[in-house]
Amino acid sequence: MMRIPVVAIFDVGKTNKKLFLFNEHYQIVFEKSARFLETEDEDGDPCENLESLRLSVFDSLHEVFRRTEFDIKAINFTSYGASFVYLNESGHPLTPLYNYLKQYPQELEKDLHVKYGGVEQFSLTTASPSLGSLNSGLQVYRIKAEKPDVFERMKYAVHLPQYLSFLVSGQMYSDMTSIGCHTALWDFDAKDYHQWVKDTGIAQKLAPIVQGDEVFPATFPGSTYKVGVGLHDSSSALIPYLLNFHEPFVLISTGTWCISLNPFNDSPLTKEQLDKDCLFYLTYAGTPVKASRLFAGYEHEVQTKRIAEHFGTTTARFKSIEIDWSIIDKLKEENPSRNLDTFSKRELNQYTDVVEAYHGLIIDLVNAQVDSTRLILSSQHVKRIFVDGGFSKNNIYMTLLAREFTDAEVYAASMAQATAIGAALVIHQHWNSHPIPNDIIELRYFRGRS
Repeated sequence: MMRIPVVAIFDVGKTNKKLFLFNEHYQIVFEKSARFLETEDEDGDPCENLESLRLSVFDSLHEVFRRTEFDIKAINFTSYGASFVYLNESGHPLTPLYNYLKQYPQELEKDLHVKYGGVEQFSLTTASPSLGSLNSGLQVYRIKAEKPDVFERMKYAVHLPQYLSFLVSGQMYSDMTSIGCHTALWDFDAKDYHQWVKDTGIAQKLAPIVQGDEVFPATFPGSTYKVGVGLHDSSSALIPYLLNFHEPFVLISTGTWCISLNPFNDSPLTKEQLDKDCLFYLTYAGTPVKASRLFAGYEHEVQTKRIAEHFGTTTARFKSIEIDWSIIDKLKEENPSRNLDTFSKRELNQYTDVVEAYHGLIIDLVNAQVDSTRLILSSQHVKRIFVDGGFSKNNIYMTLLAREFTDAEVYAASMAQATAIGAALVIHQHWNSHPIPNDIIELRYFRGRS
């Protein structure tokens, strides 16, 4: 029987952990998902069950290796960021996998900022808004301050994607996508670790940096497949666009957070941009990606529930609402505000029915999104704006967005499992003899009413 050459990708989210097998045309030929119950750290705070995650990786690999129809050529990983695993000399974790939402000691954070120019200068240099434990470099700083014995026994601190890779390759490395993910570790001007990382000795606890398209041999004797270093999920989702489109574009990745990503803007962050939740990511090759964040998906969820309850319907009703330009024209004149929380302050009695109220919500969300996206546009003219995720399926949202961005082509982009495909594409040359397909991303063009 002819075995199908495949790449195995582990896509580890906070709630769902998935394994995909892609064939050489990047079609899914196998998938498996799992959910784990959280455990608690020593302070009683919820955290990932690291042992269950480790066992799941090996169990899933054993399962697919037993399937004789597949020939696994390579394995790679992508996962959420801002999470460190602290490994000893033998590669065993020394602590739980602390949650990036864990409360961070204010005095410890303030102490670090004061030593290195104050919070504003520190945040601008590291392109990392002050986010407590979400600045994962500060998690290592906390270990050094509060658990010096653990810090002493630590061989390396590796981000979660690289820990998953280590389980299969036996190699400890760092990659640029994880380092550049609002960690407060990287000096974007010097293109090196920030001075505080060196002064505190933390730099010596960070594994050597490799580029995200590198692969390593598997640790198991006789294995022929290659193992990727692992990627931060947001940066992984950008890879299919980077490989398919070379003229300046912006990707608006929509979900609970709506993140605008501009790989063609490396101008330094300004204080205004930082204050409005802009930051930098890094691509797998280490080049900066200016980004802005908006909590719009969450706001949409909250406000649609409020509308549904007020008008005595269900949130499923909103999926069938078509754009009505007469309502748009009426509400645009009445409601010029452009803040994300504008709709939450509106009295729903001002709307005649559920359709009008929903149009009002989408107008407010699009206005806020336009302002957020404009923050990361550059002097290079952006020719295309791609929107993926939940809002890309919303005709009202997409049409209004296209009307606002008249100087760019606006597309709804759909791609099955973009994050996982990005992790497969980045190591394409190491497992796939075919050219990269040019039809991985399905695009739908939107034109705003003139």
